[in-house]
Amino acid sequence: MGPRRGVGERVRDALDRLEPPPRAVDWSLFAFVVAEAATGLISFTVGVPEGWPLFWLHRALGAGIVALLAWKLARVRRRLTDPALWRRSTALSVLTLVAALGALGTGVAWVFGLDVRLSYWTLLSVHVGFGLALVPLVAAHAATRFRLPRRVDFERRRTAVRYFALLAAGGATYRLQQGVNDALDTAGADRRFTGSQPREGAGNAAFPITSWVADDPDPIDRDDYRLRVDGLVSDPVELTAADLAAGHEMEALLDCTSGWYTVQEWGGIRVGDLLDAAGELDADAAYVRFTSVTGYRWSLPIDEAEEALLATRVGGEQLSHGHGAPARLVAPDRRGFQWVKWVTRVEVRSEYDLGQWAVTLVSGFE
Repeated sequence: MGPRRGVGERVRDALDRLEPPPRAVDWSLFAFVVAEAATGLISFTVGVPEGWPLFWLHRALGAGIVALLAWKLARVRRRLTDPALWRRSTALSVLTLVAALGALGTGVAWVFGLDVRLSYWTLLSVHVGFGLALVPLVAAHAATRFRLPRRVDFERRRTAVRYFALLAAGGATYRLQQGVNDALDTAGADRRFTGSQPREGAGNAAFPITSWVADDPDPIDRDDYRLRVDGLVSDPVELTAADLAAGHEMEALLDCTSGWYTVQEWGGIRVGDLLDAAGELDADAAYVRFTSVTGYRWSLPIDEAEEALLATRVGGEQLSHGHGAPARLVAPDRRGFQWVKWVTRVEVRSEYDLGQWAVTLVSGFE
């Protein structure tokens, strides 16, 4: 019998057996990064608990990237540490590595409850920035050493086992991290399934003022404010700020994509009542579009829109300008960027507004 091998050696052997071929590691890193960016962006639109698998997949993919990156660095470390082996592409490799470590590091710090601001950005916003930068960097890096994958690199049964193990390990790591947060009662223990952390209290001061992209309008004079309700209605109408204070109350959870959530009592007028004030709906009416004074807009299916609220108050207080006064949309089960602020037009439409996705990137610029 040979000498008994230690636990560490057996673990290393198991990891070596799981390691895919070099070309498979490279292509897998690219695929995982693209999938990570896609699941992250899609998760911005998910606000209902039934969407939790998407968030778990995002976190499992992140853990998989850690393993793939470790295998990659173990193979190329001499190229990075020995100046004699540097090439023109080495700078791109280092920049890609910095973006990858930045995305992973900020992501890990966020799930453990670290909550810091860097100028206007939360740590989660910085994580998103690193992640978005990583996609083109990985693509450019791959182009410098482009090699098509071979069939042998992705042998079906072995590859399936490897990637199942990666994703399972990622899910288990995230579950373990949740247990650590609960045991230590860290700030991350009270997160929603989206990763957002709580902001408690009532009224304007209870939660942060955030704006999407460049949206930063001057305060709107309540006496001059007018809300236009039009589109596929029989009697378009203009309403004043006083007309919107109809006294309807709704408790709703606002989950902002910058990484926080709050539960508040909102007051204002039901969108269904607004539409009633504009007469009969056209037979083709299917969506309601809410447009901000900045040009920002978002649409809801008409059945959902009728149950939404155009709020003028929060926590018993009149909305502040930063939170969308004179009126903002309150759309339960939607993420914060869909709660349009400074609403000046409510338009009934027959078709979904694809252009709203582009407008979210340019609204507020003049």
